[in-house]
Amino acid sequence: MAAGALAVVTGWLPAGAAYEVGVTRALPILGFLVAITVLAELADTAGVFDAAADRCARLARGSTAALFALVAVLATATTVGMSLDTTAVLLTPVVLALTARLGLAPLPFALLVIWLANTASLLLPISNLTNLLALQHSRMSTVEFAGRMALPELAAVTVTVVFLAILFRRKLIGRYDVPETSPPADRITFGLCVVACVGFVVAVTAGVPPWLAATLAALVALTVFVVRGRKHLRWSLFPWRLVLMTEGLFLLVAALVQHGLGTLLTRWADHSGLLTTLLAAGAGNLVNNLPAYLAMETSVPAGSGHGLFEILLGTNIGPLVTMWGSLATLLWADRCRARGVRVRPTTFAAIGLAGMPLVLLGAWAALQV
Repeated sequence: MAAGALAVVTGWLPAGAAYEVGVTRALPILGFLVAITVLAELADTAGVFDAAADRCARLARGSTAALFALVAVLATATTVGMSLDTTAVLLTPVVLALTARLGLAPLPFALLVIWLANTASLLLPISNLTNLLALQHSRMSTVEFAGRMALPELAAVTVTVVFLAILFRRKLIGRYDVPETSPPADRITFGLCVVACVGFVVAVTAGVPPWLAATLAALVALTVFVVRGRKHLRWSLFPWRLVLMTEGLFLLVAALVQHGLGTLLTRWADHSGLLTTLLAAGAGNLVNNLPAYLAMETSVPAGSGHGLFEILLGTNIGPLVTMWGSLATLLWADRCRARGVRVRPTTFAAIGLAGMPLVLLGAWAALQV
């Protein structure tokens, strides 16, 4: 945020461009970010994620491999419907607590969650902030976006799960004791939060602007807690650090684009779909996927979707090598440390270098269909 503000104050980013990027484009994105974070935090407090994880453990009937597959389904659904950051922040500790309770190795499940947080974030605009930016830029509908990304999403998720299942095959053999059913503390709060989450996804699919759908769903959840659980409402529900960082990235990247970054990236991509995807993946790992997308978006004319999907494949799937490649990965690493699970950056990078190219090429091939 400091760097973005400095670019504006010094005139390195002209005032008109700063308003266009920092207000016109950023406000709907930041509104969505705030609302979806509040909705997800309150749903977690109501026990929605705990109930979903426990349900997976019971459905797997004691099979570790079946539980791995069901957690993959849960992580994919959470990412698609409530964004990759929700999966990283809220599903990670729930899954790690579940593996500790069942006596299972945590690493395969922890990596499954964060890989799917990134690779499953292709389908809907709400799945990733980069998708929301692409929807703004291309002016296409949610249905059109999902139709174009359906096959790449399927390919990315399938390759992710298969790769990690093969990699950790020895740790996924065996059984565990099926846990007892634990009902939510407040069934009414739990039920209304589930309705708010489902209603949010339905509204977005029906064409309601994501920021508006998320705001309405968050208001429903907030109202429930005002009436039935006011003690859980706190100022820390508001993600002000994420808001400031995201706004700063908007301004900083806009300044860099003004000074030739976009032209340079366009020249490097040279209108090649695969090269664009690989370049976006590399840039995402180098400087984080959000600024990488903002910089590369300038190579696509406004109102056009041609080339945007190749960029999204790179910025959404690619950041699986460096810990700072996506904000979700940084948040995930913090949640893992809090649970006593430490994943070394070198281990994360080695696994990413082995598997990420397979996922990326599989999704790119599906996009050509």
